[in-house]
Amino acid sequence: MPGYRLLIDGRLVDGADRMEVINPATEEVLALCPRASTGQLDEAVGAAKRAFPAWAKTPIAERRALILDLADCMEVHAESLARLLTQEQGKPLSEATAEIAYSIAFIRQLATHDLPVGVLEDNDSRRVERHRRPLGVVGAIIPWNFPVLIVAFKLPLALLAGNTLVIKPAPTTPLSTLRLGEMMAGIFPPGVVNVITDQNDLGTRLTSHPDIAKISFTGSTATGRKVMESAAASIKRLTLELGGNDAAIVLPDADPVKAATGIFGGAFLNAGQVCIAIKRVYAHADIYDALCAELAKLAEEAVVDDGLKQGAQIGPLQNRAQYDKVKAIIEAARSDGTIIAGGEVLDRPGYFIRPTIVRDIEDGARLVDEEQFGPVLPVIRYDDPEDALARANASDMGLGGSIWSSDRDVAHDLAMRMEAGTVWINKHLDFGPGIPFGGAKQSGLGVEFAEEGFHEFTQVHVINEAKA
Repeated sequence: MPGYRLLIDGRLVDGADRMEVINPATEEVLALCPRASTGQLDEAVGAAKRAFPAWAKTPIAERRALILDLADCMEVHAESLARLLTQEQGKPLSEATAEIAYSIAFIRQLATHDLPVGVLEDNDSRRVERHRRPLGVVGAIIPWNFPVLIVAFKLPLALLAGNTLVIKPAPTTPLSTLRLGEMMAGIFPPGVVNVITDQNDLGTRLTSHPDIAKISFTGSTATGRKVMESAAASIKRLTLELGGNDAAIVLPDADPVKAATGIFGGAFLNAGQVCIAIKRVYAHADIYDALCAELAKLAEEAVVDDGLKQGAQIGPLQNRAQYDKVKAIIEAARSDGTIIAGGEVLDRPGYFIRPTIVRDIEDGARLVDEEQFGPVLPVIRYDDPEDALARANASDMGLGGSIWSSDRDVAHDLAMRMEAGTVWINKHLDFGPGIPFGGAKQSGLGVEFAEEGFHEFTQVHVINEAKA
């Protein structure tokens, strides 16, 4: 494998140390990559701080052009990026290829925003203008489930607004982000974008750094709390996209075959390692057995294999810690419910777990109450849709949810009362760069995508002028 280097102040440099990156499909060392020191993190932040004044003054059209150059470069290298992504993350090559394509599309679409001056008043006594100014240095912390796509969520809006950036990928999936860093070294002025890596030991330094103006974090709710605590001393701006325990409510008039297909796809993409995936299903008693049977059938038919193998539909869990956690949740579910599909690991190297469906389970079980973040799905029976909605809303999380029904009006009424940032009707996981995305309750703070997400990277600046 080729070497990997950090991006600091426009230069590709070795880390103070090196660390192993494991291929989750084989448990073998895929590559050695740099590991940054605290000093190198400080160098990256310092470089971003020095680059900020000139970058903020650069016309937005010029900033946009460079962001689009990155998308073009990614398109040229899309095939190799996708293969590397599969090797370090585990997802099937088809999903990795889609992630790269979506990343390019997000960058291009998000780069179309602008920052017009808003005239709030203009009369005989005063003129009031609303401007939006960049914040300064932004720290972007990237999780291991979508290491390229989530960079594409944050980078274009942060840079387009005039901020500079320090990106820290997850230690188990740093390679594709470091490859992006190599591309960015030849595109952006020195210091505008920096990429550093760690073994989960530099996060607090980044989130508490006095020269960081904003943190954009995607990850677990537990870590999000730590980010808030760390950022509090300097009142940093925060965007937190955190965990979810998304509920799908299936009404009695839904087609169980059609609903099962949509629910399965919404639950098991990326082996269930999606913050906004379906994590629990509430199915009406009238169709409960039929829906469970259909979900079990889809689970048994799914091809679980190394993501580089032709026909693989579900890859391994990304890392050993997550693999062990999901195995423990499945073991608890054996006594809490009835496993009707899956429930076993593959007898081979790699963090493989067959897609698992659990029925005859209730709220209060670990699988229902916690975010499993893996290929296991509980199906809970209910009799009254109002009861199902109350149980769905009882969670501390509120990232997303979905309603499945042939009655659009009934579904819409329930969707309006579901406590989540995004609620779908008869689908799940449908989002895009023009649609605001954010969580309710403990699933997040702030908004990503669309104009609302762009404004998260700016400070409102009002000019209020008296007229003679």
